[in-house]
Amino acid sequence: MTIIGFATRGLFASFLCLLIAVNGFTGPAYAQAEAPSFRIVDTEWMDDMRARNVPVRLYWPSDITPDMRIPLVVFSHGIGGSRQGYSYLGRYWAARGIASLHVQHVGSDSSLWAANPLTLVQRLQLAAHESEALARAADVRFALDRMLSPETGSYSTVIDRHRIIVAGHSYGANTALVSVGAGVMRRGGWVDAKDPRFAAAIVISSPPFYGETDLAAVLKNVTVPTLHVTTTDDVIRIPGYYSPATDRIGVYNAVAGPRKMIAVFQGGSHNSFTDRTSSRGQNLNAYVKTATAELTLAFMDVIFRGNQFEMMRWKTKWQAIVALPPDVAAIQRPLAEEASANRKTRASVKALQ
Repeated sequence: MTIIGFATRGLFASFLCLLIAVNGFTGPAYAQAEAPSFRIVDTEWMDDMRARNVPVRLYWPSDITPDMRIPLVVFSHGIGGSRQGYSYLGRYWAARGIASLHVQHVGSDSSLWAANPLTLVQRLQLAAHESEALARAADVRFALDRMLSPETGSYSTVIDRHRIIVAGHSYGANTALVSVGAGVMRRGGWVDAKDPRFAAAIVISSPPFYGETDLAAVLKNVTVPTLHVTTTDDVIRIPGYYSPATDRIGVYNAVAGPRKMIAVFQGGSHNSFTDRTSSRGQNLNAYVKTATAELTLAFMDVIFRGNQFEMMRWKTKWQAIVALPPDVAAIQRPLAEEASANRKTRASVKALQ
């Protein structure tokens, strides 16, 4: 599905509060826990091959037994962020039985803001350079390697290898797309950092790829299911860089694979998806965060369980703040076709045995 644009409409706070109270939505099938039940672990890993430090924060569900298999989300922060960011997502997922590993990218993290303000634009431009974009994807791959390594002890044994997702916001959304196949032609060769272990990607407020004009070419090899999330006012403004809200739609449209869906919130801003609480209205900001967290779980239900009921409930609950709801059928048809093809392949292999 290609998105041309979206209509805008007013918001009525009293109607929104009434809508949420009446629906009494309890959350997707993954989201059964009502009270937080998880632990947070900060770790400093060193990638000796690249001589690069990779700090991570792990949100790990409690009461996990050795016989269980749980999903894992590897999350990449936006430019100038850190592993401490997007805690509302990490906490939400972990409280509902989904582990998440938040990776900090040295070179495009919060240290950017600490040095001489007169050279900030130069630092931001270096952080957005192609070499750093690939280094961020390498951080994600290395962090996943370590997470699945026996060196991490019991963590690695319970992670379901078939339910590993990469996610990110802003520059981190670019990193997520690079991790599932986005790439460029350089000196006659294709350059990418695709990691086949990722079964899907959650792409929140992705800007176009820095310096690239042909998005379709960049994203032609992204074939895993993708969930794109943005707002009608999702404008990126940082020193030396500007990206209008329509760029988020452009990234979604350019993804070649049919297994994709997008949700566009009415109002809000680019920072609505961070841990900040006061951007464009505190109430709307909080609603967007909660709705985004719930949407990611409904997305997992669709791609991993073939269950679209929770997505339908999400659309009903949050319709007052959604300008464009996700099209479940758009992603479920190709998923069903792939499942059918896989069954036929297995049957053919069995017949030859």
